[in-house]
Amino acid sequence: MVSRFLPRLLAAIGVAALAGCAGSNATISPPPGVPETTRCGTVNIAVNPWSGYAANVAVISYLLESELGCKVATAELSETASWAGLDDGSIDVILENWGHDDLKKKYIDRQKVAVELGLTGNKGVIGWYVPPWMAKTYPDITDWKNLNEYADLFKTPRSGEKGQFLAGDPSFVTNDAALIKNLKLDYTVVYSGSEDKLIAAFRKAQADKTPLIGYFYEPQWLLSDVKLVHIPLPNYTPGCDSEPETVACDYQPYDLDKIGRKAWVDSGNPAATLIKNWQWTNADQNQVAKDMTQNGMDAEDAAKKWADGHRTVWEKWLP
Repeated sequence: MVSRFLPRLLAAIGVAALAGCAGSNATISPPPGVPETTRCGTVNIAVNPWSGYAANVAVISYLLESELGCKVATAELSETASWAGLDDGSIDVILENWGHDDLKKKYIDRQKVAVELGLTGNKGVIGWYVPPWMAKTYPDITDWKNLNEYADLFKTPRSGEKGQFLAGDPSFVTNDAALIKNLKLDYTVVYSGSEDKLIAAFRKAQADKTPLIGYFYEPQWLLSDVKLVHIPLPNYTPGCDSEPETVACDYQPYDLDKIGRKAWVDSGNPAATLIKNWQWTNADQNQVAKDMTQNGMDAEDAAKKWADGHRTVWEKWLP
């Protein structure tokens, strides 16, 4: 689910990583009291373009560096490219995977270069949303069968004669174009270009009372500020989305998980153990993401704030 804040977040994370890497021939020394066996070298983490993922990276990077003496290198990649990185060895871990059964079959089952590392604890929901004022003014708009009656409300210069359905980053793997076609809705997908622009559009639509329908998801810190209203589509059933071109059902609810490079995990790297053990809540992720995007904190400070307040949680993750 790139944004105006993501380059800054990635830069902050990257600076932290580079600071730990000063001098390529330097010996990695673990923090005082940490046994020599916990050395883990450099951990290569994929960074996907949404703020919740950046919050994951911030906290995991902070703990890997401060508790295990690891170096952290990050790479800003799309979801699909992150999986390819597990194959070519440039990526060790994906911290937040949204389903992708096709990629699991390819890289885990067939090529055997990746492994599942367990759940993150986050519950993922993807769907279609309208700002609260619209649901209040047009109560039946939350029934997808009525959407064609409102299509004219959503017309924009970018959507032409059809209603605009606003999506986010084009790299996000979504079903929206197929859903619009297969549910015979008079809409067309228009990309905002990034998560931050999607957030800004929903904020503006609520503040100015202008029509907007679009793609959104949780966990996402915005939902604590603007209570977007979810429009249920035809019920999801296992397999109803197996053919991307013919999908006509709602998005699958996700228990988000972690994916690791098999050779890296099998090496016994302590970083892999910490990441396997890591689990937190949507509220945890939203707190860190909001501090990073709205409260002026850099990645390290936001991670430290969370860690200082949740020591009994993360101590259980340590090898």
